[in-house]
Amino acid sequence: MDLNLKGKRALVTGGSKGIGKASAQVLAEEGCSVMIASRDGAALEAAAADIKSKTGAEVKWKAADLSQRGAAEELAKWAAQSGPVDILVNNAGAIPGGDLLKVDEDTWRKAWDLKVFGYINLTRAVYAQMKEKKSGVIVNVLGNAGEKLNAAYIAGSAANAGLMAFTRALGGASHADGIRVVGVSPGPVATDRLLSLYKQMAATKLGDANRYEELFTGMAFNRPATAEEIAWTVAFTASDRSSYTTGIYITIDGGLAARS
Repeated sequence: MDLNLKGKRALVTGGSKGIGKASAQVLAEEGCSVMIASRDGAALEAAAADIKSKTGAEVKWKAADLSQRGAAEELAKWAAQSGPVDILVNNAGAIPGGDLLKVDEDTWRKAWDLKVFGYINLTRAVYAQMKEKKSGVIVNVLGNAGEKLNAAYIAGSAANAGLMAFTRALGGASHADGIRVVGVSPGPVATDRLLSLYKQMAATKLGDANRYEELFTGMAFNRPATAEEIAWTVAFTASDRSSYTTGIYITIDGGLAARS
């Protein structure tokens, strides 16, 4: 399916690895002019080179710590230097596990400054640009912990639930400005972070880190999702093929939340 994305300008945060990098690559394959951002400049440079080697597309990158005040506005201004942003994919941020007594205030605030306020602040900055031209799409990569609430991941569950509400509230009214706001909410995804965690668990439980795939039993299809499976949904919802979609989020977790 041709997604009619050729010539669109897309900015992807958390774009150096995982879902962000996969989303940037799919958008580049579909003909978008892609820009990626994260905190690690070296990782961004490597990701841009890898995407170019696979797609032939030049990928611009900028190191930015979106947990810092003013960083979102600076990134939005940089991204608009060569023209307005058509697609924003908010993806930066990882929240540590732990229950209420384990996650102290500093840890909680640091995690939320990046994922929650990073999303909100960059959305505000890019939304203003999109409103001027009366068009644009914002895709928020969320997490199904906002639906499948988990007291052992309380900061993450609360953050994702809040961003789900943010996505629906903004997307429910954004059509008046010609803008769509949607969410994509993954469950377990085979990113480096998740695989590292499962290898640690396998080393502890099974005595062999290389047996980590045995711990996937019980997941849908006995595996986590791939980053590409999430990325294709990001690209589709960002495209004109999904032009009547706003104010919702799509859960991709193999039915995990539905079973809870």
